[in-house]
Amino acid sequence: MRRLIQPQTRRGVLLDGVLFDKGGESTVVIAITGIHGNFYSNPMYYNIGDTLSANGIAFIYAQTNDAFSKMETLNAKTGKKELIGSFNECFDDICDDINAYVSYAESKGYSNIILAGHSLGANKVIHYLANAPQSPVSHFILVSPANMKYMLENVTDEERQIIRYFIDNGMEEKMLPFPFMGWAPMIARTAWQWLWRNPLDNVHSDPNGDFSEVERIWQTGALIIGTYDRFSYGEPKAFIELINSHTIHKDENEVIFVEGTGHVYTKREQMLAEIILRLVNKWKA
Repeated sequence: MRRLIQPQTRRGVLLDGVLFDKGGESTVVIAITGIHGNFYSNPMYYNIGDTLSANGIAFIYAQTNDAFSKMETLNAKTGKKELIGSFNECFDDICDDINAYVSYAESKGYSNIILAGHSLGANKVIHYLANAPQSPVSHFILVSPANMKYMLENVTDEERQIIRYFIDNGMEEKMLPFPFMGWAPMIARTAWQWLWRNPLDNVHSDPNGDFSEVERIWQTGALIIGTYDRFSYGEPKAFIELINSHTIHKDENEVIFVEGTGHVYTKREQMLAEIILRLVNKWKA
């Protein structure tokens, strides 16, 4: 059974998610989406949710602020409607968003909470777990973390100067005159965070990169990547193994390569779902 849920953040914003649950499950997998990583752009979430729920495991498709460019929601504290999305996301709210889903799962009585994330959602999971040492999450699943250097390399020097100009002249909430990264309309404040105060820049292809958040995660888990993933500059195996090498439990984690697919698992959606099912069944046992 699928049903809409609206976990409430501490700041009052209601987030839209979908719960796949036949009833009576004790284990739930919460999947944090990446930027524009919604049901419409990536149908793999249906495969995962249907596969897990058919096997007695609940699944939450968990949209955070950036699942769409813009979406209307309600703030339960103010009673007013708000527009949220990748266009105005504040990175200070990342942990609040994820905690809303984790708290929802706790309130529904799930005793075993597994936190997953795809693409930028995987970076958000890293950020949350690194800064929530008392979280009830038992395991993590990182699916194709996003290499921030790769994502930002098409932002030109001229565009960076325009963003700084907007910030320096009190226009933080104004829309930029160009799509950020070439495809994401965005206000200046959010673009500035992407470039200069970005907590999601926590995985790298460079061995000398800052992996301090990865190094603070105490849970065991799994890291998954497609062998054609372009975010790794053509080296997906080296990229994901480097991330795992910085985890506390690198010898206990599983590193899994999905052959013949890229960042969004085209034509391998069911294979990914079955991999996740195997992992969760192993951890349950």
